[in-house]
Amino acid sequence: QVQLVESGGGLVQPGGSLRLACAASGFALDYYVIGWFRQAPGKEREGVSCIRGADGDTYYADSVKGRFTISRDNTKNTVYLQMNSLKPEDTAVYYCARARIWGIAKMFDEDDFDPWGQGTQVTVSS
Repeated sequence: QVQLVESGGGLVQPGGSLRLACAASGFALDYYVIGWFRQAPGKEREGVSCIRGADGDTYYADSVKGRFTISRDNTKNTVYLQMNSLKPEDTAVYYCARARIWGIAKMFDEDDFDPWGQGTQVTVSS
């Protein structure tokens, strides 16, 4: 069964850090792209970052560039999102999802991603 499961969310103070994990099962990361998205209350879901499983090539939305780092461990079939210097506006449910084509994945069109994980809540607040 092809599945993605996120973990690592929680409550953190502004300026703090969290590391999210996206564990994949039923397929090998080497052949796919994994993207991280987030959805804040009352807002549309937006793309945050993506990584190409074969070579670790990465891409970031401007809103997180320099603060977030995406990485993967193909031996564990897991993708990570290290989030530093967190801001209240980073508060959202974070999702990971799978795509097939790198060039298309960087446009963060949700229709190009399947399946999706269930999401993990990140709250940045003092």
